[in-house]
Amino acid sequence: MRASHGGDATADGNLPLEPDRFVGRSAELTELARALDASRLVTVTGPGGVGKSRLAAHAAARSAPPDGVWRVELAPVRDPELVDFAVMEALGLTDHTARLPREALLAHLTGRQVLLLLDGFEHLVEACAPLVAELVGRVPGLRVLAVGRRPLELAGERVVALAPLGPAEAVELFTERAAQQGVALGQDDADVRELCVRLDGIPLAVELAAGRLRALSPGELLARFDDRFRLLAGGRRDALPRHQTLRTAIGWSHELCTPEERLLWARLSVFAGRFDLEAAEYVCGGDGLPSDGVLDVLSELLAQSVVVRETTPTGVRYRMLDTIRAYGADWLEATGDAPRLRRRHRDWYLGLATWCELDWFSPRQGEVAARVEAELPNLRGALEYCLTEPEETHLGQYLAGSLWFYWAGCGRLSEGRHWLEQAVQLDSDNDQSRLKALWVLGYVAILQGDTVPALAALQECREEADEAANPTAVAYAEHRTGCLALVTDDMPRAETLLRSALDRYQQIGELNSNVLMGQVELAMARAFQGDLADAVKLCEDVRRVCEDHGERWTRAYALYVLAYVAWSEGRLPDARDLLADCLGSAHGFRDLLGSVLAVELLALVTAAEGDAAEAALLQGAAGGMWPSVGLPLFGSAYYNAPHELCEAMARERLGDERYAECVREGARLGREAAVARALGQRRPLGAVPVPRGPQRPARAGVELRKPAASPTRKGGETAG
Repeated sequence: MRASHGGDATADGNLPLEPDRFVGRSAELTELARALDASRLVTVTGPGGVGKSRLAAHAAARSAPPDGVWRVELAPVRDPELVDFAVMEALGLTDHTARLPREALLAHLTGRQVLLLLDGFEHLVEACAPLVAELVGRVPGLRVLAVGRRPLELAGERVVALAPLGPAEAVELFTERAAQQGVALGQDDADVRELCVRLDGIPLAVELAAGRLRALSPGELLARFDDRFRLLAGGRRDALPRHQTLRTAIGWSHELCTPEERLLWARLSVFAGRFDLEAAEYVCGGDGLPSDGVLDVLSELLAQSVVVRETTPTGVRYRMLDTIRAYGADWLEATGDAPRLRRRHRDWYLGLATWCELDWFSPRQGEVAARVEAELPNLRGALEYCLTEPEETHLGQYLAGSLWFYWAGCGRLSEGRHWLEQAVQLDSDNDQSRLKALWVLGYVAILQGDTVPALAALQECREEADEAANPTAVAYAEHRTGCLALVTDDMPRAETLLRSALDRYQQIGELNSNVLMGQVELAMARAFQGDLADAVKLCEDVRRVCEDHGERWTRAYALYVLAYVAWSEGRLPDARDLLADCLGSAHGFRDLLGSVLAVELLALVTAAEGDAAEAALLQGAAGGMWPSVGLPLFGSAYYNAPHELCEAMARERLGDERYAECVREGARLGREAAVARALGQRRPLGAVPVPRGPQRPARAGVELRKPAASPTRKGGETAG
């Protein structure tokens, strides 16, 4: 299982089964295991650096609940309003609806047996406590293991206070870390024992000291450290509280650094969570530390355990433990250089978002999605900085708007709307940035089925764009208003607006995933009005352009339209191949709307192929996915027609009781299992002849219509 807390985690959870080994703690592990057996809320407390996170990871990995262990890293989260989003992110939960994240979490966790590991919550306790209380109170199968420097102070909470290592364990840890650096030490070394006593057995302090062994012997370390203790404590070693010991140990390690190492340590504290070398070189280089020298200095901090190196799906990345980062942040503030570093941090991630938006329309879409996912904590930090500094508002609006492809295409609608609504409420001296944020907000609201706020944002965008004579913003506002007409079943108006927007795009030379999606949406409007040939022509053109540019996200929706036409013409193998391609791309981007539409149509193709039981199962699987999208099939006569046709075919073959049983079986599948089932379905022999027209009323007075690639009322559109 993947250790990262973002992205689509496996069905078993996102915590490694075998976290890295640590010394001792067998008694503490036993105590924590007993606490988890006895209580559904356990909090591990203790001073920074004492090993709380590592102990909790080992205990959680051993608990093995049926539906997995999910770790939520809260140290990088600064805004209390983002706590619920962070938990959704850790669970790999995609939700396209306008419901609150808390509601989505409750819906997802209900009926599951899960252990949620909340790590580093102490700075967010006012937001975490009510969240944990509600989740534990309403989800009987949920257990929570919280890790922080203080309890949550909730009813039923069991607190396990973690003490530092004993003398023997501290020596064992020190010698093990020394061996990792090629330094052989005996556990009976008097200097080592004395040094570990001075460090009070705090694992982080011990590891920092061991990180110095390439340059200093244990005796030399002890002499330097002993002098610092006397200086800070007036010679009264026994009077030192443990938290002061840790700070002293970190300060001592800081003092032993070269000026360049101290400077980089402080500057790296501006990063939230993980960062890569390029970001460190840009943000931290210059003014006393040349950019081309950052790597050498960073290597020294790695050797000293100040910085940790990790291999991730997006490459090598680095991070600082929160205690070490906080020390560096204090030092950075003291130098007076913090505002400049925050601006450089903002500049780097603004540039990254700009590059990612441009590169989205390229063969690197998958890489772009993964990169933004990995950088989300830092992008949040940049957004927060921009939207709280009066002079930075327009940059915050630009950044929130530039990430449209991530909010809309990668399952982050709720968080995107959070930032966009903040952005457009602020005054800005840059009309272009605010206009972009407005049309993106309208787009996100459409996808969530929230049509009134969507219309308000798009009307405001259009009016201000006309006033500012901004042809690009006019085109996007008109395009998304056409989407709104499409999802509210006003096909003539949708076609008029979409054609006009496409003409405007051509006039200004705009070509990207949004423009092509507008063409797919026009194809939907044509298909809904009965002109399938025109819809195919439009989508084949989109498919060709997408394949020329390596674009896969918009292409998936064009394939959906083409698959329906293939089904309607009796080309079932072609329809299945097109839908498999569509589903693979949509699921890869965590595009839940595209995924569930493909599964629905695959159910219809499967019924036509003659496997009624599997068709019913896929309908059940789709039914389990719809609550995270919105109203099932958007309350649309257009989309409900093929669903009801599939249901009618399956019921006729299976009977009502067996049909309902298959639907229930499909509904029990998780998203990963549902997609795997849909993609792995074999084609049976003896396919049922494909019906050529409406078979029966969907409901009174409503004719069955053939579906296209976009939802209608109360849903989203194809850019889901």
